[in-house]
Amino acid sequence: MLSKALLRLGASAARHPWRVIAAWLIAATLAVLAAVAFGGRTADSMTAPGLDSQRAAELIERAGTGQEGMTAQVVVTPLDDGATFFDDDGARTALTRLRTEVERLPHVLGTSDPAGALDAGGDTAVRGGLVSADGRIAVVRVQYPDQSRLSAEDLDALVELGDRLRPELPLRIEMGGNLFYAFSDPDGGASELIGLLAAAAILFLAFGSLVAAALPIGMAVFGLTVGVATMTVLAGVTEVPTFAPVLGSMVGLGVGIDYALFVLARHREHLARGLDPQAAAGRAVATAGRPVVFAGGTVVVSILGLAVANVPFMTVGGIAVSIVVLTMVLASVTLLPAFLGAAGPRLARVGRIGRVLRSRKPGRLARRDPAAGAARAAGWRRWIGHVSRHPVPYAVGAAALLLTATLPVLGLRVGLPDDGSLPPSRTERRAYDLVAEGFGPGTNGPLVIAADPAGDPGVLGRLVGAVAADPGIASVAPTHIDRATGIATLVVFPTTSPQDRATADTIARLRTDVLPTAIGHGPARAHVGGAAASLSDVGRRTSERLPVLVAAVLGMSFLLLMLVFRSVLVPLKAVLLNLLSIGAAYGIMVAVFQWGWGGALIGLEATVPIVSFIPMFLFAILFGLSMDYEVFLLSRVREEYLRTGDNGTAIVEGVSGTARIITSAALIMVAVFLSFAVADDPSTKMFGLGLATAILIDATVVRMVLVPATMTLLGRTNWWLPKWLDRTLPRGPVGTDDTDAESTGEAPRPRLADR
Repeated sequence: MLSKALLRLGASAARHPWRVIAAWLIAATLAVLAAVAFGGRTADSMTAPGLDSQRAAELIERAGTGQEGMTAQVVVTPLDDGATFFDDDGARTALTRLRTEVERLPHVLGTSDPAGALDAGGDTAVRGGLVSADGRIAVVRVQYPDQSRLSAEDLDALVELGDRLRPELPLRIEMGGNLFYAFSDPDGGASELIGLLAAAAILFLAFGSLVAAALPIGMAVFGLTVGVATMTVLAGVTEVPTFAPVLGSMVGLGVGIDYALFVLARHREHLARGLDPQAAAGRAVATAGRPVVFAGGTVVVSILGLAVANVPFMTVGGIAVSIVVLTMVLASVTLLPAFLGAAGPRLARVGRIGRVLRSRKPGRLARRDPAAGAARAAGWRRWIGHVSRHPVPYAVGAAALLLTATLPVLGLRVGLPDDGSLPPSRTERRAYDLVAEGFGPGTNGPLVIAADPAGDPGVLGRLVGAVAADPGIASVAPTHIDRATGIATLVVFPTTSPQDRATADTIARLRTDVLPTAIGHGPARAHVGGAAASLSDVGRRTSERLPVLVAAVLGMSFLLLMLVFRSVLVPLKAVLLNLLSIGAAYGIMVAVFQWGWGGALIGLEATVPIVSFIPMFLFAILFGLSMDYEVFLLSRVREEYLRTGDNGTAIVEGVSGTARIITSAALIMVAVFLSFAVADDPSTKMFGLGLATAILIDATVVRMVLVPATMTLLGRTNWWLPKWLDRTLPRGPVGTDDTDAESTGEAPRPRLADR
């Protein structure tokens, strides 16, 4: 039985703490060394099999034009505000030198020549899209091979070249392009530190002890070191998306500290009953550790369910985040009890500062921590009792509040924020603004149409004419035809920015109307590719597959909760309430990021669409995280119900007994997640705000209002399970029945059937 195994594991770790701590130190050291020796840098490849943009990329690769690879652009303007490249020979000479230096960089296949376009004449320069009409802005487009042959070192080399040339040339030099998107490092380091400091403060206020507050933080740091280092090793084997380390750190810190908090709270309870530290640690792991294992497993399974999207970067990102979560679960049942054993009886005491903070009167010391804890528990008991006596208004009011918060989801628009949503301190944003100013917003997101004429000599002319005539296309660059294969590539510039809804509409119109009409019914074919098209395709696929993920996760969660709690209605209620909290979080994201409500509070520069893959990722993660509180709370309610046989008493005692821990854990998660909401990158902001709001709603409105209200309304039917199904189902893996009390050394509880 899992309970006995965890009991032995926790007690053994507490009896031999320094061995376990040394083992984790060795594991962390080896993981870091492996990351240094064999690890890789994260990179983004927004492609997926079967998409039209992927077919375009395959055609371009077959033609060998080089346009299937990565690109960067160096955008320049004279430092003299009144000068232009038409009349400033010094600026033109500097532009030529810049282009020459860029061409010498490793892996650069070629560059565009704005100086040559200037020499050919003003009109030609404008048509080529290399120099703006007023001659103030020039673009050097840099072509690289495909992403598999590149690394972050190529981006570093380009950035270092710009840093070196800026003091030497009379030019303002800014850079952007998908090379930056693919290989830029995530900006989560400061957020992790802020999250850790906030968590430490909350833990200290919750326990009133520096030692008790330090142990969960220490465990989380160990787990995060091992997990992220392992993720780095994985990046050396396969392509790990750049958001994975940030998301892994975010989720890892949140769940790691939460899991440690659950176990630590139980450990202190056992110490207060007079158990020695080793026995208390074993009991804590056997009781609180069971929900931790179950909840962590649910998080992992939910995240791995992202594979249903059939988008490789999402699947790998899910695996990477799951590694961090699994590491935190393992640390919670091995490293944490070792810390508890090493701390000894000190965890039963509250320090002087903690007693001052817990005293009801300023300056007066609370003499007994148990009394203060009892007073807080009584406060929660009164609140839950109040909700249970008025279940209908609280259930209706809370549900109406969450449904109202969910309404903005009806306007959800997925896409990918472009560089225009980055802060002005980033060179990508400044390059984006210069290009939009000089050439129009669509120049920042060109489309690449790949066409195979298949022997039809007139198809290319019809194709170019039809595309150029589309109202969403600003200009079409000269067609490039590969002589060996006959495959043609057209670079076209939309009239709107990459993240604009109109750009997605233009892409859809080209595919469904313009290209089929121009090609006719012959064997020729054409596909729309490029970064903007790829991101649009990935967004559409994730939106189409999201219902499949939702159905799979809901079904799995229902079955697992039914197995654990021996009930049909409890898991059904849990699934519906979790959907409400996640829906409300989605709605708040739409209001903030698409409508701009309160966006300035998190440093949002402009309204942006919701990143295409975030709703799916958030659902998988949030549903798993919500199970932490669900299992932890309902395990206590189930224990009380088995002990008393009274549903009302079980609800009041179970919910109030876990309320302080759940709210403290939620505050920690919210603090950690909100620390990421102030990052520069809009995707990181969305992850941080979405996770924080969902956890806050789940731990307050759902757990402290809707759960007691709905369970009171359901009465004894909460625990209804058909007899034939009860006989069929195996006993729950987290041990919510009376057999677990025996296995963990608790006083045995009589079965309801025996009373």
